[in-house]
Amino acid sequence: MSTSRIWEFRSESGHVSGTDLVGFHVEATDGPIGKIDKHSDEVGDAYLVVDTGPWIFGSRVLLPAGTVARVDQHDKKVYVDRTKDEIKNGPGFDPATHGTDTGYQEQYTAYYGPFYVGPFL
Repeated sequence: MSTSRIWEFRSESGHVSGTDLVGFHVEATDGPIGKIDKHSDEVGDAYLVVDTGPWIFGSRVLLPAGTVARVDQHDKKVYVDRTKDEIKNGPGFDPATHGTDTGYQEQYTAYYGPFYVGPFL
């Protein structure tokens, strides 16, 4: 996956555009991180906003759609291919500026993009 594609759901993830993911539980590679509070299917800007609840007290994180490895509609779970620490160490999510600050996507691409490039792909 190239860094420009981290803002798209992978075709093999099982996500169907238009499917409401709000309320689905999110699982990192090493355990649960919270529930989806908001998501976007917008082409070139698809993402999840996850309410982390007690894991990162009172916080939400934004995950580009390319981090989604699999969507389980039956169990209402979304599996991402990042660890809890990788997510916790990512850029901070500010709901007040999200959508009004066009530079937010560059921050997330700079952080998550390197996970998806290299000779191993």
